Amino acid sequence: MRELYEQIININRMSDDAEKQARVKAFFDSLNSMAIPASFNWVSQVFEGIHVTRTPDKTAFVYEDLTTLESTRFSYLDLSCRANRLINFLSDRGIGIKDNMYMMVPLCPEIWFASLACIKAGIVSVPTATTMTARELEFRFETYKPDVILADMSSVEIIESCIRETGITPKVKLVVGRAEGWISYDEVEGASDKAEAADTASDDILFCFFTSGTTGLPKRVGHTAVSYPAGHLSTTAMMGLKPEDIHHNLSAPGWGKWAWSSFFVPFNAGATVTAFRFDSLDARTYLDALARHKVTTFCAPPTAWRMFVNADLHGIDLSCLRQSLSAGEPLNPDVITRWHGFTGTRIRDFYGQTESTAMIGNPPWMAEKMRAGSFGIPSPMYNVALADDEGNEITEPDLVGHIVIKLDNWKPVGLFKEYIGNPEKMSSVFVNQYYYTGDRASFDADGYWWFVGRADDVIKSSDYRIGPFEVESALIEHPAVAEAAVVGAPDPKRYQLVKAYVILSPGETGSRELALELFKHTINILAKFKIPRIIEFVDEVPKTISGKIRRIDLRDAQTDRKETERAEDTIKEYFYWDFPELSSKNR
Repeated sequence: MRELYEQIININRMSDDAEKQARVKAFFDSLNSMAIPASFNWVSQVFEGIHVTRTPDKTAFVYEDLTTLESTRFSYLDLSCRANRLINFLSDRGIGIKDNMYMMVPLCPEIWFASLACIKAGIVSVPTATTMTARELEFRFETYKPDVILADMSSVEIIESCIRETGITPKVKLVVGRAEGWISYDEVEGASDKAEAADTASDDILFCFFTSGTTGLPKRVGHTAVSYPAGHLSTTAMMGLKPEDIHHNLSAPGWGKWAWSSFFVPFNAGATVTAFRFDSLDARTYLDALARHKVTTFCAPPTAWRMFVNADLHGIDLSCLRQSLSAGEPLNPDVITRWHGFTGTRIRDFYGQTESTAMIGNPPWMAEKMRAGSFGIPSPMYNVALADDEGNEITEPDLVGHIVIKLDNWKPVGLFKEYIGNPEKMSSVFVNQYYYTGDRASFDADGYWWFVGRADDVIKSSDYRIGPFEVESALIEHPAVAEAAVVGAPDPKRYQLVKAYVILSPGETGSRELALELFKHTINILAKFKIPRIIEFVDEVPKTISGKIRRIDLRDAQTDRKETERAEDTIKEYFYWDFPELSSKNR
């Protein structure tokens, strides 16, 4: 397995684009047909076996607080030693292979230490966003009991509340800082910095991501010791990182995108990764940090790209930047053009899921051949196709279909193993030798792919995926609400906004006062990025004969609605940003 990583490093270093494209195709053809070893430990065989062994003193990670401008550097050897100390600290407390660790911390060095430690020790990592509400966290604890919790001080109170509510007893509670009843992470530093790697089976689940669904509560996506570390060879090739690169990714821990671009890709390539801690994203401050650290490759979601191109860029020197990357939702062509005018780099879009690694995108050799609005070409790791509603493969260009992964010849290394404990969901996405992504697209006669939207009802707002069921459930808890239907409404800045169609209980009347009450109600239950931004009071919503809400009709109505149609035109529609009573931070 180690040779695969050495090969991709050498390929990414090639200067001839045509030769690089051919070598990538041959590389994945070989990978797709090879037998995966029975056991694999990415940390011991790749991170340590290649990088720590060959370049122990090379800077692997740079962390900076943008408020204080204090920065810390860690070499590849430093990171290995820090991970080993945590492994030994946990081992002394009975934690090892097949146990799990919830990681609910913001950007801080400890998230890198812990991620390395989990993989090396065979501990299942459970990335957990710091925006979790008590309700959301209780569901996760009840569904998958935590053995270890790593948190920052701001998360301690809500975690303790959930521990009391669920009655669970974690074996170890670690806090970055100090909190009563918790072990300070500082105590980890006293452990030995030498540790043996666990003999993890290749198909052992090592990563558990909770992800939003359309008809139920969050599901658990299980990735294995191979599917994420080796699966991200596709992302490493798509992004084109080299060992000489200084990479930056604007993503928070707790989400799959952080693991993609802040962890596996730079460390697969033996590059340097940077992380900037901030309280609120200020475009100029952030870009100044990129310039200060001479970042060469930069990945951000479309929402951030739109902010950056609209900022005052005068005097910011990004001459070191050679690659700009985007993922999350389609990026409008004007942003790409404006960023290219400032930096000389074209933002290359790519696409994947929590369930996969990079599947479709614009690899480095496509930078000058991209087409405005296209999200690229399939990665040769995946046999990507389109299927019609009857499950027949679409072979003609310019027809919209379901994005599927064909499994008849091989199962991609980067595809997840299972929705843990949810065979019904598994059977709904793995059908007749296809894996259904839940997205729709088309391709043109030249092989360029064009994203159309979700085939299901998951809402994509900024860099988040939001399941309507969770939002509907929160609304229905209010006594004035009889029924709710939640969809994504088109938005030029965030791609979609969460919109709720609300049917009121008998005797209730839609009003500004009630809308405000419902906004506040959801803020108390849901993470801030999930709350409705638009509430419309309606008498009914379209349904199927069997009584299921036809969200597609509601989405289509939003798409067709004129931009000028506002609350004064639709009397019972209320917009979050029109309420000064609500905090501007949540808008």
